[in-house]
Amino acid sequence: MDINLFRGLMTALLLVIFIGIVIWAWMPARKKRFDEAARLPLDDEKEDDK
Repeated sequence: MDINLFRGLMTALLLVIFIGIVIWAWMPARKKRFDEAARLPLDDEKEDDK
């Protein structure tokens, strides 16, 4: 196996993985969960200091 063929296959594989992650993150079913996570730093709840 030529090293350039290996590099090409790895590039193609990583591109497919990246596109899969992007599609997963932008699915409408995930919107509510991501919106809740985005609001966490802004929540007004304070913990009692002891």
